[in-house]
Amino acid sequence: MLGPVMIAALILIAWLDGLVEGAPMPAGLHAILGRESAPPGVVIGFTIAGLIVAASLELTRIFRANSIAASSTLTAAVALLGFAISTIAPAFAPGVAGPIVATACVAALLASMLHHTRDKTVEGAIAAAGATLFSFVYLGVLFSFFMLIRSQHSAWVVLGVLLVIKSCDIGAYFTGMALGKRKLIPWLSPGKTWEGLIGGVITAGAIAALLAAIAPQDSANLTVSQAVMAGVIFGIVGQAGDLAASLLKRDAGIKDSSRILPGFGGILDVVDSPLLVAPIAFWLLHSLT
Repeated sequence: MLGPVMIAALILIAWLDGLVEGAPMPAGLHAILGRESAPPGVVIGFTIAGLIVAASLELTRIFRANSIAASSTLTAAVALLGFAISTIAPAFAPGVAGPIVATACVAALLASMLHHTRDKTVEGAIAAAGATLFSFVYLGVLFSFFMLIRSQHSAWVVLGVLLVIKSCDIGAYFTGMALGKRKLIPWLSPGKTWEGLIGGVITAGAIAALLAAIAPQDSANLTVSQAVMAGVIFGIVGQAGDLAASLLKRDAGIKDSSRILPGFGGILDVVDSPLLVAPIAFWLLHSLT
């Protein structure tokens, strides 16, 4: 029951994001941002920020299960910093976007080292600093690619990318349940099978083709064959993202990142595949459109 609710929420977010784009900016924000109208991605951006905060709490739980003295506040703050800087820098300072993001990364590292040595102890400082940088990249930088996609395309294209990614998860689950016999990587994810992977990738390709066929002219405007190729790539990379999250959880000795979403686990269990696909989707769309 929760699955259709989440899909409806994604559609609502995409609709609201398109509705807000171009709306007049309040005078204060107009002066700060130098824009008279709202930029694309405002609603999507705030939604992602909320997901980052929730996911960072789950990531902190994973770190602590691995005996890493991670701070939930610092993990969330650094992830939000990575997201904000990686989203804003290309738009407002394209010539120095790389150095700006790199500087923010260095600042996150220094903040972590200062925080974890505040009690005049060095024990666990390196592991904690590594965990902080991981959250900067995994939750911050990777999520920012959806905003970069939004800066070049409509909110419906972002929605389409997400639907294709999650359609692979759904296709893999039902195909694996019905036909699954050969384990994919039993030591990492015992439930995944080769049959499920193939079924999921085929489903993603089919959904991508359908979306390309019915998409309006002002969308990404991919051909059906390009969409199938994109769907297959998104499906494969998305399953790799799911396996990467499984690696984190198994290393910590837990099955789900949390139980906040009945039947799905936690926020990380839902966003693991989109996170890894996001940069692939950006570069693919950037090269094809």
